[in-house]
Amino acid sequence: MISRLIIAATGTLLLSSLADAAKLKVLSTQATEGAYRELVPQFEKDTGHKVTTVFTGTLDANKRLAAGETYDLLIMSGPSIDEHIKAGKVVPGGRVDLAKSGVGVGVKAGAPKPDISTTEALKKTLLAAKSIGYSTGPSGVYVIGLFQRMGIADEVKGKLKQTPTGVFVGSILASGEAEIGFQQVSELSHFAGVDYVGPLPADVQQFTTFSSGIVAGTKEADAAKALVKFITAPAAAAAFKKRGMEPG
Repeated sequence: MISRLIIAATGTLLLSSLADAAKLKVLSTQATEGAYRELVPQFEKDTGHKVTTVFTGTLDANKRLAAGETYDLLIMSGPSIDEHIKAGKVVPGGRVDLAKSGVGVGVKAGAPKPDISTTEALKKTLLAAKSIGYSTGPSGVYVIGLFQRMGIADEVKGKLKQTPTGVFVGSILASGEAEIGFQQVSELSHFAGVDYVGPLPADVQQFTTFSSGIVAGTKEADAAKALVKFITAPAAAAAFKKRGMEPG
């Protein structure tokens, strides 16, 4: 009789847990993807929630939202989250910063690593390069402005190769389409077929903060908050650091 009661009680708890489990839909840009993919399975195991995530570039993410696609949580650059708060798509005050990433430089695996140790060395390297890869995301916007400030925009214009939204710069480095490429350190430093050269020189480096925002009107706000809390906990910091990001 007691064993039957225990089995019944266990079954009731299991059904209750399943009933409380959420199905989260997340839209994320790619800078935090590596750390996020490492952390989320443990979150699912611990909570019973199921997380479905679309990883894409900033332009495509904004296009999806404009087209009316629905999600529970967004992960994008901090300024992008702020824009969505202003537009009413993200809950006011709901931005939580996850990690910061600088801009890194890479070349095809096995290729000579160019000198980027100083801004002047970087300038000479860019002028000598046959082709230069960059993205449509925050790092791409930044380096185009950097080329202008360095006074070499006209000289390098014909060498530029921009990847489509959602396509890693590492892919055109690995294929040999671009001789040198720029993207967030977290996206470039561990890309297969790419040798990571290093970050931009400190005096011209740009750090981007990547943040989360809970989508206005979601029915899974509590589960979304739980996910954000999990991936910003002290125990999660190592997953970001190993990919060249600074948590918080």
